Amino acid sequence: MTPMNTTHLPSRLPRHLLAPLALALLAAGCAVGPDYQRPATAEVAAFKESGDWVSAAPADMLDRGPWWRLFGDPVLNELAARVEVSNQNVAIAVASYAQARALVREQRASLFPLVTLNGGASRARSGGNTSTGTTGRVGNNYQLSIGGSWEPDVWNRLGRAVDAASAGAQASAADLASAKLSAQGELAANYFALRQTDAQKGLLERTLEGFQRSVEITQNRYTAGIVAKTDVLQAQTQLANAQADNAGLVRQRAQLEHAIAVLVGEAPGNFSLPPVAWNPSVPDIPVGVPSTLLQRRPDIAAAERRVATANEQIGIAKSAYYPNISLSASAGTGASRVADLFSAPSLIWSLGLSAAQVLFDAGTTRARVDGATASYDQAVARYRQTVLVAFQDVEDQLAATRVLQAQQELRRQASEAADQVEQQVLNRYRAGQVGYTEVIAAQATALSARRALVQAMADRQTTAVALIQSLGGGWQAAQQP
Repeated sequence: MTPMNTTHLPSRLPRHLLAPLALALLAAGCAVGPDYQRPATAEVAAFKESGDWVSAAPADMLDRGPWWRLFGDPVLNELAARVEVSNQNVAIAVASYAQARALVREQRASLFPLVTLNGGASRARSGGNTSTGTTGRVGNNYQLSIGGSWEPDVWNRLGRAVDAASAGAQASAADLASAKLSAQGELAANYFALRQTDAQKGLLERTLEGFQRSVEITQNRYTAGIVAKTDVLQAQTQLANAQADNAGLVRQRAQLEHAIAVLVGEAPGNFSLPPVAWNPSVPDIPVGVPSTLLQRRPDIAAAERRVATANEQIGIAKSAYYPNISLSASAGTGASRVADLFSAPSLIWSLGLSAAQVLFDAGTTRARVDGATASYDQAVARYRQTVLVAFQDVEDQLAATRVLQAQQELRRQASEAADQVEQQVLNRYRAGQVGYTEVIAAQATALSARRALVQAMADRQTTAVALIQSLGGGWQAAQQP
C-alpha cells in the first residue's frame, strides 16, 4: 500500500490540547482499590499425629513429581505416566488453563492503543430535475483514513483486570495440577486394590484346594461309616461359600480393571491388566512441617489465587467512581478520483480528548463495590477452609499410617496363630478326637485372618497414596506461571 502523505500534518499538537493530555498522562497509574495481601491462616508448628515418627525416605522424589515411583512398581509407573497424556478429566483441565491464558492475553491487549484502517467508495447523482428532464451530475467519492484510540489506564482499572486474569490463570494452572494429582492418586489406589484382589484370589484359590480335600476326606469317612452325613454337608457348604466369594472377587477385579482403563484414557474393552506378583511395599513419606502445605498443595494455591482475583475485582468496581478518559486521533483523505486520494490538499486530520463521568446511577456503582467486597470475603473464607481441610487430611493420614503399621503386625501374628490352630484341629479330626464343626470353625477363622492380613497390607499402600495426595504430591507453588 502506498504510504500516506503527511507533509501537511502539524509537527506539534495545538496548545489547547497539551494541558488536558498532560493531565491525563500524569494521572495514569493512580490505582484505586485495595492492595492485595495474602489472607492469614491457622499457624501450626508441627503435625500432631506425626509423633516421633521421622521419615527415612529422601524427599527429592516428591520434589521431582513422579511420586508413584516410590512404590517401585514398573507397571504402576507406566500407567501413571499415561494419565497425564490420555486422561480426559486432565484434558479438560488443560483446555481450561489454555482458556485462562488466552484471557490474560486479551486483557493485556487492552492496555495498548487500538488502530483502525477504514476505506470506502460511493457513486452518487446530484443536481437533476425531473420536471425539465435534465439529468444531474454523476460523481464518485473515495475515502481512506487511519485512526487510533487509547484509553489511558488512569485509575489502573485495566491493569487490575490484567492482574485478575493472571491470578485466574495461575489458579487454573493449580487446578490442572489438582486434576493430575487426583487422577494419578485414584489410579494408584485402584491399581493397589486390583493387586490386593489378585492376592485375595490367590489366597482363596489355595484355600479352596484345602476345602476340596476336606470334602473328599469327609466323604470317605462317611462312606466308611465313621462320621455322619452332616459332616459331608458342612464341608460342601463351606466349599460352596468360598467358591461364591471367589466369584465375587472376579467381579471386583473386573470393575477395578475397567476403572483403570478409563483413567488412562482407554476403552475398557481394549484394556487388560494380567495378574502379577504383588509387591506390598510401603515407602516412608517425607512429611515436613505444616507450613509447607501452603506451597505444596495445588488446591490451596488455587484458592489463594482466587482471593487475589477477587481483590482486583474490588479495584475494578471502585474505578467506576472516577471519569473515563480516552484519546483519539485520525488522519484521512477523500477525493473524487483514486489518483487524488494521496494528494496533499485532500488530507485531513483530527485529535481528540474525551472524559465521561457518571453523575447519578442510583447506587449502582456502590452496589457493585459491595458485591465485589462480599465476593472477596467468600474467597478468603474458602481459602482458609481449604487450608484447614488440608491440615485435617494430613493428620488423618498420619494417624492411619501409624495405626495400620501396628495393625499389620498384629494381623500377621493372628494369621500365623490361626494357621497353627487349623492344622492342629484338622489332625485331631482325622484322629477322631473332635467333630467336623470344630474343623469348620478353625478353617473359617484361619481364612478370615489371612484375608485380614492381606487387607491390612493393601490399606497401608492406599493410605500412603492418600498421604502423598494430602501433601500435594510432587507439585510446588513455584511451578505456577
